[in-house]
Order: sequence, then C-alpha cells, then structure tokens
Amino acid sequence: MKKRKTPKNRPYRSALDNALWSFREILKQAPVCFLLMALEVPLNVCLSFTEVYLPALVVAEFTGGAPLSRMAFRVGMVILLMLTANVLRTFSKGLSQTYYLTKYRSQKNMEVNRKSMTCFFQNYESKDIRELGDRATLATQQWNGVQPVSDVPSRSMKLVENILCYLLFGSVISFVSPLLVPILTIAPAVNWFCARAYRNWEYAHRDKWTDIDHRLWYVQGETADFRAGKDIRIYGCAGWFRQIYSDLCARRAFWNRQLIWRSFLSRIADLFVILLRDGAAYALLIKMTLAGELTVDRFLLYFSAISMFASFIGNIMTEWNGIRATSLDLCDYRKYLDLSEQDGTGEADVTKLLGTAPEITFEHVSFRYEGAHSDTLQDLNLTLNSGEKVALVGLNGAGKTTLVKLLCGLYLPTEGDIKINGISVRKFRRKDYYRLFAPVFQDVQTGFFSLAETVSGQIGEGTDFRRAGQCLELAGLGEKLRSLPQGIHTKLDKQLYADGIALSGGEAQKLMLARALYKDAPVLVLDEPTAALDPVAENQIYLQYQEMTQKKTSLFISHRLASTQFCDRILYLKDGQVAEEGTHQELIALGGEYAGLYEKQSCWYKCEKKF
Repeated sequence: MKKRKTPKNRPYRSALDNALWSFREILKQAPVCFLLMALEVPLNVCLSFTEVYLPALVVAEFTGGAPLSRMAFRVGMVILLMLTANVLRTFSKGLSQTYYLTKYRSQKNMEVNRKSMTCFFQNYESKDIRELGDRATLATQQWNGVQPVSDVPSRSMKLVENILCYLLFGSVISFVSPLLVPILTIAPAVNWFCARAYRNWEYAHRDKWTDIDHRLWYVQGETADFRAGKDIRIYGCAGWFRQIYSDLCARRAFWNRQLIWRSFLSRIADLFVILLRDGAAYALLIKMTLAGELTVDRFLLYFSAISMFASFIGNIMTEWNGIRATSLDLCDYRKYLDLSEQDGTGEADVTKLLGTAPEITFEHVSFRYEGAHSDTLQDLNLTLNSGEKVALVGLNGAGKTTLVKLLCGLYLPTEGDIKINGISVRKFRRKDYYRLFAPVFQDVQTGFFSLAETVSGQIGEGTDFRRAGQCLELAGLGEKLRSLPQGIHTKLDKQLYADGIALSGGEAQKLMLARALYKDAPVLVLDEPTAALDPVAENQIYLQYQEMTQKKTSLFISHRLASTQFCDRILYLKDGQVAEEGTHQELIALGGEYAGLYEKQSCWYKCEKKF
C-alpha cells in the first residue's frame, strides 16, 4: 500500500472520509448494528415531534370545546404512538449498544493489537510509531463516554436525525415568520467556528501530551512490575520514581489547563450567542400573541418548536464537531493500520527450503539506523554455507545484533541484499520468511502460559507434549521438569497463578532455546544463549550443540570467545565489517584482534583460579 503523506498538523483523513469508512466497516463487521442505528433515526424524529405536538393538541382540543370522547381518542392515539416509538427505540438502542457495538469495538481493538504484533519490526522500533500505536489503541477505548471507532457512525446517524428534525421544525416555525429560520440558523455558525478552532489547536498539539502520557504509563508500569520490586527497594528508587512521576504529572497538568481554558472560551462564546438568538425569537412570539395574531395553542406549539429547533441547531453543531473531534482520533487509528508492511513480493516459495540447511549470502549489505550519522554495517559480504556452524564475535557496538536482525527479516538492508539459496529476501512474504529461522535472542520474554505452551507457541491441544518434553530435556531443563508437580503443564508467572512458577534467568534462556528447537527451522540463531547460565550449564549446552544443529545452518553469537571453538568458522566483526575469519586455531595463530581479545579473557579465567 502506498504511504499517504500529509503535513504534520493536517488530519490524515477528512471527517467525511472517516465517516464513510466507518459506515463501510460497521456494515461489513456488524450489519445488524447499522440497521438498528438507522431505525433509531425515524423513531427519534417521531418522538421529538410528538413531544411538541401533544401539549398544543391538548390545549387546542380543550379550548375548542371538543367532546371529551374525541379529545381522549386523539390524545390517546398520539400517546400510543409515543409509547410504541419509545419502546422500539429503547429495544433498538439497548441491543445495538450492549451487544453489537461492544463486539464491533472489540474487533477494532483486536485489529490494533494484531498490527502491533505483526507490524514490520524496523518500523515498530521507532518511538513515533509506538506513540502512534498508543493513540490508535486509545481510539478503540472509551474515555468520558467517547469511543472514536464507534462514535463516528453513531454520531453521523445523530447528525442525520437532527438535520431531519431541523427541516421538520423549520417548516413549522416558518409559519410564524420566514425570517426566523435563517436567523436561528446563522447564529450558531459563531459557535461552530469557536469549537473548530479549539479542536484544531488540540489536534496540532496532541503530540505534546501523548509523549508525557507514554512516559507516565511507563513509570506506572515499572513501579508495579514485580520483577523490578527488588531493585526499587534495595537501591531506594521509590523516591526517584515519585519525583519523576510528580514532574510528569505537573507537565501533564499544564497541558490540561491549556485544554480547559480554550474549551471554556469556546463555551462562553456559545452561551452568549444562545442568549441573543433565543431571546429575540421568544420576544417575537410574545409580541404576536399579545397582538392577537396567535392563539394560545399556536403560541404553545411555536414556543416549543423554537426551543426544540434551537436545540436541533445546537445538536447539529455538536454532532458535527463531535464527528470532527472523534474523526481526528480515528485518523491515528487508520494511520497506524495503514503503516507499510514492507512485505516481500511472494515470488519465492519458502516450503522448498524448510527441509534443508540453506546457504545464506550477504552481498554488499549496509545498514544505517534512522537518525544515525554513519552505517552500523558497511558493505558487508559473507556467506554462511549450507549446514555450517558459524560463530559471530566482536566488541559491543560492532554490529552483531544488527546483523542477526537483518538475517531474521526484522530489518531490511539500507543497501545491498541478503539471499537464501540465491533467492533475495525481498521475494519472500515476511510471514513465510520467518518460518526459516529459530532464533534465541538476548532479551527473554516468557509470558504467562504453561511450559509446554511456551515451547510450542500453541494453546491446549495444538501442542505436541511429547516433542515439547524432548526439547526441554535437550535444552537442559529435564531436572527442573521432574521437580515440578505438574511437570510440563506448570504455568509461568506467580502473579497470575497461585501455583505458577518464576524461572531464573538461566532457566528462562533454556526455555527459549527449547522453543527454538521445537520450531525445528532450518536456520538456528543463538544470540548470547548462555549469557545467564553458569559455567556447568553452559558447558552442557555446548556438548549438546552438535545434536541441536544437525541438518541446520546455524549462527552463534557470544562475547565469551572460549565458547566458539566448536564452530566450523568464526567471524570477528569490527566497525560493521568482518575484520577476521577462520577457525579458532587459525585466528589464534594469526595473532590479530581476536587472539588479543581471547588472551585478555583467558587471563581473567587464570586470575580467577589463582584467587
């Protein structure tokens, strides 16, 4: 999809475009809800008119000396009509609001969640994109009775309803004086422009408090995070967090005051116009009645009609401004969902590669992070041969993790290309391309599922429990499993489950390794897989590494150079390029930077033994 470019302070879509989009979406996902909302329009118009007509009818019948039976019949028919319309409206509104709209909102919330989980990772890492995602999420939630994704269609229906009432009551009022209709109509334009100016200012400055809100949520989440509890207490971070939170609240309060003040000014102008408009109209009615130009029932009818007419004009302005306001929020929702997926062409068939260990080639690959002044990887050329076990080493900042993210399809090269068995990564659908890789990253996220479900990535019967158990054994968690009463079915996260468990850092890394083994992808990528393990557990993993990598192409990243000796080849990365390559013995014999770094690390082990 072609990316839509708009100036920063201009809406991503117009209010009309958002309204039409909303109607299409609700017709597609909740057609019954649309029909129920449409049914409410004539029912509300009918009720509005009968509310004005009934008192005038009673007065007309009474003052006209009509028989009691006739008066009771005519008044009774109007009351029956009102009761019927009221019952139908209550039923329709209740059903649409409590069931269909709730379901529709949930679907829209799921779409945002799905986008967040599938959005191209390189984009999702951007702070601006994540803040846009936060605002898109807010558009699916209800705040102060407003929820943009469902309010645009419902407000649009209300707008149609008030326009119909405006035409109906305007026709009634025109019998008093044709000038009343334009006078009562033109006056609210001032209110509309005031409200429009307020909303434009709010939209133009929304990024100011979005950033503050994002920081507030982060601080709240960190202070409530059970995992941070030890550090907060031991290092006395509570006061620090309170100060940060207090400062952010003060900054948010500043913008709240700005919002309230501008809203107050727009409402003052609104009140002033209403007083002038309604005062003039009522003065005219009183004058005509005193002059004998209007009967009592007509005065009552027109008086009520003018009151209602004024409210319809106000409602039209309110609904239109409400549509614009919620439309601006809906812009964030649609903009987030419209983010480019940067997907491949789909020409390549990944299934042909799943059963073999592929060859991976980096051809003149360069990568630069957004906003950076230089490339992290520079004109990188390397080949991982089919079935080869390659170790990637180097100092922090050399580009190792960046290379892994490029390999796994989380990033796209700024220049150059990556090929799998000679096929460019750009020809694979991203979702299909991910099937080629089973990575274990440094950052471990275990979730709150059972051990088996975490390993398989499936819930319930979708898990092959026997295979999951084998992978956990191979990853070094066999003894742990046997110590647990529920074994492989043990739930993670003590905060959610009374019988849940919390894994140590090393155990969590083993669990992620088991997940990678369960996936059984042709390319195994281990990014510091033993960083949280003790030397004994690390050695066990290395002994099993041969079995793990059978019929696979594997890439192993580690800061511990002693752990790379079992690999077929070692790549020493420096400043985004391969500075040295060879086996461990060859690089030691070369006497270059790898050998120097290995000697320094070996020294620490020797010194440790002396102590």
